[in-house]
Amino acid sequence: MYRDNSLMPKETVRLAALGTLIDRGPTRYADLAAEIRHFTSRIVGPSLDLMGTSLEMLRYEGMIAAIDGEGMEDNALLAVTDDGRNTFGSLMAATVRTPSADPLNKLVITLKLRFLHLLPADQQIDQIESLVARHESELARLADLASHHDTDHGHISAWLHQDMAQMREAIRWFTSLRDGL
Repeated sequence: MYRDNSLMPKETVRLAALGTLIDRGPTRYADLAAEIRHFTSRIVGPSLDLMGTSLEMLRYEGMIAAIDGEGMEDNALLAVTDDGRNTFGSLMAATVRTPSADPLNKLVITLKLRFLHLLPADQQIDQIESLVARHESELARLADLASHHDTDHGHISAWLHQDMAQMREAIRWFTSLRDGL
């Protein structure tokens, strides 16, 4: 993790792999690799940082185990281990960096929402409240910037107000999600 307790690209892929196995149960090596590649590339686009993480490394570190076969060479059936479940919990608890426009941050938020249901209710609420606080902080940052550029010529003010409207909508959505738990 980075110093601010946010996820690095390889940890984001770990979250995707562990969450998928916890959510779906044992999965064939090739199917898990294809799922992770498909999901991450649709959010971030092609990225060597994200494609460089190996499922073999997760096996070596004891986070996943082959329950039928050996690994990549025979398309083993993979399952998450207790260590993997613990790591999943730590990865889900990681903070999300600002600004939200960063593709990696968008992937982290998307993964958190994809696997949020796997956490106990109190941890789900904590994660949602963290996302609300993060969006509120970003809204304040954008509002400060907009206040300095409201009289500028050009389109900066309209663009910033459009971004702020999206932040407000995200805050409303997350608050509604939290209140529904």
